[in-house]
Amino acid sequence: MKQTDTTDFYSITDLTREFGISTRTIRFYEDEGLIAPVRRGRTRLFRPSDRRLLMLILRGKRLGFSIAEIREIISMYKEPPGEAGQLDLLIQRVSEKRDQLIQKKRDIDETIAELDQVEEQSLARLAELGVGT
Repeated sequence: MKQTDTTDFYSITDLTREFGISTRTIRFYEDEGLIAPVRRGRTRLFRPSDRRLLMLILRGKRLGFSIAEIREIISMYKEPPGEAGQLDLLIQRVSEKRDQLIQKKRDIDETIAELDQVEEQSLARLAELGVGT
């Protein structure tokens, strides 16, 4: 292993502060094989590429992707068909996620409308009974 200058790396503390996450979160992504920092004894040194991967992982999580989906998208970048394949897959996954969220939004809107209707009917019935609210 070649000797490297630690100024070319980020510490786990640097990344936790930058991204507002815990060291446990970073270790989890490492255990899942999504990032692979350089080890110097017990110290983890993260390359700029690890930082970019972490940024993509966190973005994927914010967008609602599972660890398996994030792993699939990341792995496409590392192997053929490379970046173009990764982008095609990402577009497909984004479309699927959007469709799921649109359906959830419809379901929520329908549930809210039903709740509004039940509330209106209940208030009307209370009025018929002469009970003030």
